Amino acid sequence: MSGITTVFSDIGGVLLTNGWDRASRKAFVDQFKLDWDDYEDRHLALTDPFDTGEITLDQYVDLTVFHRPRDFSREQVRQFMLSRSQPLPESLALVARLAESRKCFLAALNNESRELNQHRIDRFGLRRYFSAFFSSCYLGVKKPEEGIYRRALEISQRAPEECVFIDDRPMNVEAARRFGIRGVCFTNAPQLERDLRSLGIEF
Repeated sequence: MSGITTVFSDIGGVLLTNGWDRASRKAFVDQFKLDWDDYEDRHLALTDPFDTGEITLDQYVDLTVFHRPRDFSREQVRQFMLSRSQPLPESLALVARLAESRKCFLAALNNESRELNQHRIDRFGLRRYFSAFFSSCYLGVKKPEEGIYRRALEISQRAPEECVFIDDRPMNVEAARRFGIRGVCFTNAPQLERDLRSLGIEF
């Protein structure tokens, strides 16, 4: 027995493309012919309240884009933002097998704004895999802050040593390890499967 009862996984960069990362924002600025410095300064000022659910997507868009008249609509911006989410098929197939094995409790542990998070859960059927979603927009705290790992453990009633956390960002994995959770830094699906099996997780 591995002693592992729980797998927490990031979503963006592991199962799906990142929802609203720098590359997406750069494509957005290019598409809508915005000033990068102005937009990015506003984004950085709002990224924490946006990701922790303190402001809505509409409020974020109003403050970053529609502080001046535009020749495009809020709905066009919203649709562009949603369109940036795409599946990573090999990873989704792997987590589907893990879920079907019923060997571990599976939960998402991710940084995401509320509307993008809900869109991604619905659009890609993530409830088929995960029993819970410990998302920054629900918990009010973001990775790599200690509080998000503590809250996930407390709500799921798991001890750190029985958990594995998967993320594509080394800093987030390092933070989980400092909390006593075993961490796997994602590169690709075959590497993830090898690392999970090396921890004694069979599926």
